[in-house]
Amino acid sequence: MLTLSIIKADTGGFVGHSAVHPELMAVARAAVERAVREGLLVDGTTAACGDDVSLVMTHRRGPDCTDIHSFAWDTFLATTAKARELGLYGAGQDLLSDSFSGNLRGLGPGYAELEFEERPSEPVLCFLADKTEPGAWNLPLYKMFADPFNTAGLVIDSKMHAGFEFEVYDLYEHARIVFSCPEELYELLMFIGAPARYVVHTVRSRALGETAAATSTQRLSLIAGKYVGKDDPVMIVRCQSGLPAVGEVLEPFATPWTVAGCMRGSHHAPLMPVSVPDATPSRFDGPPRVVGLGFQVTQGRLVGPRDMFADPSFDRARQRANEVMDYLRAHGPFEPHRLPLDELEYTTMSTLAKRLSARWQTLPEPAQDLATASAKA
Repeated sequence: MLTLSIIKADTGGFVGHSAVHPELMAVARAAVERAVREGLLVDGTTAACGDDVSLVMTHRRGPDCTDIHSFAWDTFLATTAKARELGLYGAGQDLLSDSFSGNLRGLGPGYAELEFEERPSEPVLCFLADKTEPGAWNLPLYKMFADPFNTAGLVIDSKMHAGFEFEVYDLYEHARIVFSCPEELYELLMFIGAPARYVVHTVRSRALGETAAATSTQRLSLIAGKYVGKDDPVMIVRCQSGLPAVGEVLEPFATPWTVAGCMRGSHHAPLMPVSVPDATPSRFDGPPRVVGLGFQVTQGRLVGPRDMFADPSFDRARQRANEVMDYLRAHGPFEPHRLPLDELEYTTMSTLAKRLSARWQTLPEPAQDLATASAKA
């Protein structure tokens, strides 16, 4: 069995939260190349979206492997050291612990891992997002694996006609549930339509019995108990041969869906599909960006990447994203641009509530109002 792992962390922004400095990428690239030479990895490469360094790796050690996660942790410590040397912004901000403890769960870095038996031809798409949260994948995954208006294979491919199972996490209660679609499609939508809390973790083919997609589900604010940066999720999607075609997987991103994130992680903004060179958000820390890296996985080797959104057919999505950004920005500190108070990542509300608590005056009950009005009449 082969495992494909994407592990990412923000270990220092250049400039502000907008990009990764080339020297950090060089540190990460050297570490991955050394791990391949030493046999820890079958293959690996590095990538960036916004201010996050991503390690894309294949190995035969399974998900949640201590050796793989320890390697990623050590690599991020090394990029953090380089970030501090360069005076980069927020050096090491995603590393929420002083030490590694078996795997990366709860330590800050995000990761998506997918174990599978390699097919004769194994096309895989790796998506990296910046300035948004894990729930940003919910709507695209629904479109890919449950919406026949997006994915023709759900109607005309016999291997896809049986549908898919969606494993959904409740990030607040640390619970999971599996919905079988199409039978439980409406139940699925009730939950994943609230992406701040409910997140699609994996998608599995019912006909093939194979996992088709995996996402990162780490919420930094829930781990740290305070805002320490947006989650910047990653996702792996396998394609073709009983799974959605490459074009069906990419099609949802032709619409710049509104997601949570952007400035201070506390606003709604459009998710803009971009080529790798354009994955450096700067306008109001946005709009949030997503890049798609395409690979052919062959005997564990990552043949690629191909920059999937470096395609003029996504130009209209980018134009629309800018228009939506203009519209939402015009709302300033008002909802729906600003997130609801219970979803704000970065807020002074608790301080304000405490300071102003004595100035709030209790209003009379509605029944008392009616009685007073009757007496006056």
